[in-house]
Amino acid sequence: MSRELLLLRHGKSDWDTDTSDFKRPLKKRGQKAAYCAGKWLRKHKLVPDLVISSPADRAIRTARIACKTMGLKRSRTLTEDHVYLAQPQDLIDVLRDCPEKARIMLVGHNPGLEDLMLYLTGGNVVMPDDGKLLPTATIAVLELPDNWRELGKGCARLLSLTRPAEM
Repeated sequence: MSRELLLLRHGKSDWDTDTSDFKRPLKKRGQKAAYCAGKWLRKHKLVPDLVISSPADRAIRTARIACKTMGLKRSRTLTEDHVYLAQPQDLIDVLRDCPEKARIMLVGHNPGLEDLMLYLTGGNVVMPDDGKLLPTATIAVLELPDNWRELGKGCARLLSLTRPAEM
């Protein structure tokens, strides 16, 4: 194994707006957490080659803030409709189309990202005391097989799980 996949759950969203789930914006706290995520990724030399984000407002805003903080050009960020409300197989299908030698970061939502992480690791993840694997703006770093087409149950190893308070 030598390929890395980064999972970033969107920052805290604003539930006090009168809008659809898809259009829900980030709270100030979510914007700050997205900035911290980008700073943490840059500091730990985990800048992705390509960022694939859900097109939902809170996810794409999280991706853009993190990417700007990492110094990553906007052209390296794609939106993919299948990441919004995704099941693990939807996300795997998106990843299978990725460039061979790329470190990818998926920016999306729960339960899809958590379910993907559990599927890829075969459930080999220590559950935090609060029972939440990917609270908002948390970054998971997974080690995967060399080929995106080889993604399957238990093929990955969780290298780190970092919450905003730890950044």
